[in-house]
Amino acid sequence: MASRTVLAHRLFTGISRQHLACLVAELADPWQTGVEGRRHKARGGARRRAAGAGARHRLVFVDRLVATLIHLRHDLPHSVLALLFGVDRSTVTRAIGEIRALLAERGCAVPDRPGLRLRTLTDVFAYAQAEGIELRLDATEIQVRRPLAGRGGRRAFASGKKKQNTMKATVIADRQGRTLWNDALRPGRMHDATAARNDGIGVCFQHFPDVEVLLDDGYLGLRRDHPSQAITPPRNPNKIALPHVHAAREEARHRHSSKRITVEHALADHKRWKQLTRWTHRRDALPDTYRAIAGLVSDRSTTA
Repeated sequence: MASRTVLAHRLFTGISRQHLACLVAELADPWQTGVEGRRHKARGGARRRAAGAGARHRLVFVDRLVATLIHLRHDLPHSVLALLFGVDRSTVTRAIGEIRALLAERGCAVPDRPGLRLRTLTDVFAYAQAEGIELRLDATEIQVRRPLAGRGGRRAFASGKKKQNTMKATVIADRQGRTLWNDALRPGRMHDATAARNDGIGVCFQHFPDVEVLLDDGYLGLRRDHPSQAITPPRNPNKIALPHVHAAREEARHRHSSKRITVEHALADHKRWKQLTRWTHRRDALPDTYRAIAGLVSDRSTTA
């Protein structure tokens, strides 16, 4: 067994000890509630022993949280983590599944508003309209394992852009590159604008008319439907236009890119966690993993 103090270091978990202490205080009660709920269901009724009686967890809650963070940050196999913590591999697998789900449910932190978190796209638009914030939206793709031959929907993951099997994540950030929201992920073949529409961005534009979102050229359809809110780079001028028209267009595109680059920085922060560089596990676990990591990255705005 490795030292618990060493394993909780920032080099292993990717977060500071202060941040880790905040997570322990925040998630301990929900985790214990989930444990008691599963026990109640297995028993079919209330407990028959006094509180505190019975077998003890060989992997306590803090160790479960640390093991999950190490897995997210460095993608260590469950068997290696089991060796480090002195437990069976199945114990680590079960612990990671429990803690990852709790981390995914947290949502994203709001800058300078400790305790307030954004979980839905509607929350983000309401926050942006109330605070007068200009949003930045972009999508990124994560390589996943190719589905087995003969499986239905196999082509849905084949990305024409990456020439790989991927899943697409849509992320919203503010002007300082702080993550505010990410979606539930879509198959990589889906177009960026289609993925945003499926998340309900059109309805949000209608209900929050003062919110502006900076987008790239992949979202021209959204600009057509919501011209005053979905802002994309200016289109190419006519080929016979004068040189100063082309120069003005390039300058406008440069200014737009300079404003929108912060969402690219947010995506880069997510990709620093090794599990998001290439996903080698079950595809149905990737959405919770991405939401968990996005929430941890967004915590910097309140714990930094």
